[in-house]
Amino acid sequence: MGDAGRWIVTSQIARRSRRLTQIYRSIEYPFLMLRVNDHLSIDDSELDYEFARSSGPGGQNVNKVETKVTLKFDIEASRSLTELQKTRIAEGLASRITKDGVLRVTSQRHRTREANRHAAIGRFIELIDNALEVRAPRKKTRVSRAAKRRRLEGKKRHSQKKAMRRSPGESD
Repeated sequence: MGDAGRWIVTSQIARRSRRLTQIYRSIEYPFLMLRVNDHLSIDDSELDYEFARSSGPGGQNVNKVETKVTLKFDIEASRSLTELQKTRIAEGLASRITKDGVLRVTSQRHRTREANRHAAIGRFIELIDNALEVRAPRKKTRVSRAAKRRRLEGKKRHSQKKAMRRSPGESD
């Protein structure tokens, strides 16, 4: 990967982490309605939290305090979502949804329960927002005639270079 490719990947990661940081900072607990985007807010009563001992950082605290947070959201029972939104989320997040129709988001990155709760909520917002995003259909494109010509010319040059390296008595 060239320098330009590395820069693009790095900038995408930086943009995503800045966005998550903004989401974490905007969450104030306890909240009544969790704002996902301009068109959707989810009632706090629809979110369930489960706490467990974390395997992440925490030193001696790690064996005593339940800091791992699992956020559960029952998509089918949600009153905040329309049927169209429920099907989009179910299709977009199929690998994260249980057979019972419950979306689970886990966080154990931080040392405190509250920080992990914020991280789980932030990740939940991001997942729901991405699943509901309407993507433009892909337009089929063709390789241009000039691009085909350039590719074939490059192959010929490469072939000629290899042929020049052969000894005079060698043949195919």
